[in-house]
Amino acid sequence: MGEAMATGDISFATFNLYNLNKPGLAVYTDSDGWTQAEYDKKIEWTGDMLACLQADVFGFQELWHGDCLTDAFTKAGLINDYDLIVPTFATGTKIVCAAAARKGLLEGLPTWIEKFPDKFRLESKGDDPQTPAIAVKLPGFSRPVLHFKIKAHSNQAAIHTYVCHLKSKGPTKIFRESWFNADQATYKPHQEAIGSAISTIRRTAEGTALRWMLTQRMKATDDPVVVLGDLNDGMHSNTLNIISSQPNYLKPFSRPAGGDADLYSAQSLQQLQSLTDVYYTHVYQQARESLDHILVSEQFYDGSKDHIWGFDELIIENDHLNFDDHKERGTGDHGVVRVQFKYRPAH
Repeated sequence: MGEAMATGDISFATFNLYNLNKPGLAVYTDSDGWTQAEYDKKIEWTGDMLACLQADVFGFQELWHGDCLTDAFTKAGLINDYDLIVPTFATGTKIVCAAAARKGLLEGLPTWIEKFPDKFRLESKGDDPQTPAIAVKLPGFSRPVLHFKIKAHSNQAAIHTYVCHLKSKGPTKIFRESWFNADQATYKPHQEAIGSAISTIRRTAEGTALRWMLTQRMKATDDPVVVLGDLNDGMHSNTLNIISSQPNYLKPFSRPAGGDADLYSAQSLQQLQSLTDVYYTHVYQQARESLDHILVSEQFYDGSKDHIWGFDELIIENDHLNFDDHKERGTGDHGVVRVQFKYRPAH
């Protein structure tokens, strides 16, 4: 039984692996993929991150082949310390979410959720006569959401953990669409704006479907929940507002906060204890922003009268983002976020 189970303390990390696939296998339109030398550098750097952080639970995005995770944990010297949570379909042909849990923590079997919940709808005839009708027809997630349970303390309920990777901000490529090619003179000048709008709509739909699932799990229950993910949007974006349900962190006159179905950002928990905000996990055109998030239910929020764990510290490994030659260095293009909680029940 691991130390986390013995003490009840628990740590989580979210880690975008930057298209980690076996050498020579295609990655998107790159039919040659990584060379053996490039792959070796990626495994070395990834292993160093794992060995440095050693979170009790890792959530991974952009894994292509399950064997790569085995290689990375072997390189880190941790292969015997963790259960690797990888789908059978991670054979190098598609991108998946995966995880690793310290031995003794995993409870039950993991599931990968591809489809949106039954009866999920994004339709409206408009709030008033001036507002046109809208309907978004989308059946599922771009990347299946991984769900599994962690038993961090024998006296407490298992922690429902979700690993997510929502649609990126990058504009959807519409130049392959028949309607685009039928009238390029009209659409080509606007392809970036249209593509960005499509990506935003898709990401918003995915975030809303995730919130639906979380509400079903959390509403009127005491189930602890943790969401680990590259959510491809900032802390104050509409995507994060939908997923988190915008909880109250502080209430007047020191009354306890805590929302039954809300999620609290580890970023905000860190900010409450900091003199400045230096949180960023991604750099694009010199703009630093946080796309990678750890969200937790009220059982992990000290301000809730029902908290079980208390925030201890947050670490972001992001120095490698100062350089953009990730392929040559073997580094990732996202920061790695780790948060630690101490077991200190309110009751």
